[in-house]
Amino acid sequence: MKKKNILQVSVRPHRHEEDALLSAGYRRIAGVDEAGRGALAGPVVAATVVLPEIAGYGWLDMVRDSKLLHKSMREKILDLMHEAGIEIGIGVVSPQVIDNINILNATKKAMKLALAHLANPPDYILTDHVRLPGLHIPQKNITKGDLICLSISCASVVAKVTRDHMMLELDTKYPRYKFANHKGYGTSEHLECLERYGACKVHRFTFGPVKDLTRLL
Repeated sequence: MKKKNILQVSVRPHRHEEDALLSAGYRRIAGVDEAGRGALAGPVVAATVVLPEIAGYGWLDMVRDSKLLHKSMREKILDLMHEAGIEIGIGVVSPQVIDNINILNATKKAMKLALAHLANPPDYILTDHVRLPGLHIPQKNITKGDLICLSISCASVVAKVTRDHMMLELDTKYPRYKFANHKGYGTSEHLECLERYGACKVHRFTFGPVKDLTRLL
């Protein structure tokens, strides 16, 4: 493991932002993050998590940015979230929409959809860097929020696990692309499949290696 990653793994996300907002009178604070923004295939998925004001769950100590967790740990944390009744919202934007409006706008759309799927609107929104326009809810956009802010880290886990499950389903429909292995990202295996078979309808045709491929299977 690279030194940078060792340092990152040692960083435990905190509740400083959430606690300050609670002290300021906000009660429903939603952390928001996405998964799949850089993939060549599949949807972009956003998730939002509203942690209780007093969240004394032992499993919160296991939460990290989803990219720093093993698959089994991400799955376990999401299961524990469900068992605890944590409020979650999920938004999904298809590769076709990504191609039509670009990935940044699609990411914002997915985040807004996730927020809309909460049982009640939040009082305040914390995002991993991305600013969401057109919302009449105060927000803070935190650089490396998925690494340092607990509710955003929780959202990153939900988004990653949800999208991975969707890519496993796509793998059964398009087995030749081996989506189960790389989840649509531009690995050497995926690029070899693109060279061999061309692109399928769940690829993003405005993205790098895919955009010059015209054969739709």
